[in-house]
Amino acid sequence: MTLRHTNPDSIHPTSGYTHIVEATGGRTVYISGQIAFDREGKLVGEGDMRAQAEQVFANLKAALEAAGGGFEHLVKVVSYVADMAQLGAFREVRTKYLSGPNPPASTLLGVTALALPAFLVEVDAIAVIPD
Repeated sequence: MTLRHTNPDSIHPTSGYTHIVEATGGRTVYISGQIAFDREGKLVGEGDMRAQAEQVFANLKAALEAAGGGFEHLVKVVSYVADMAQLGAFREVRTKYLSGPNPPASTLLGVTALALPAFLVEVDAIAVIPD
């Protein structure tokens, strides 16, 4: 399985994501949107973007590990943020988990609401994991 990360000179420079990620071989894994519920289904960090983002990325880590992978296997991440005023806190947590020379392709959307009013962030992902 190989991943090729490309940031063409003909597109603007990136910070924390890659414009193009090509995957060959491996298994494609689709991870549903993760929210700030802990293992027991209780909300973590009501009103606190940083706490919710930490739980979301902990859930992503658990999902990736259950599929036999890790953050290095992510090829695409989509983040939905319901409180753009707290975007800085989200980005700090995201950078902690998705930093390095080859971050995944990424989209971030500001939304008016998520599934429950208390949710501030949701992240779904696609990974390609070696067979």
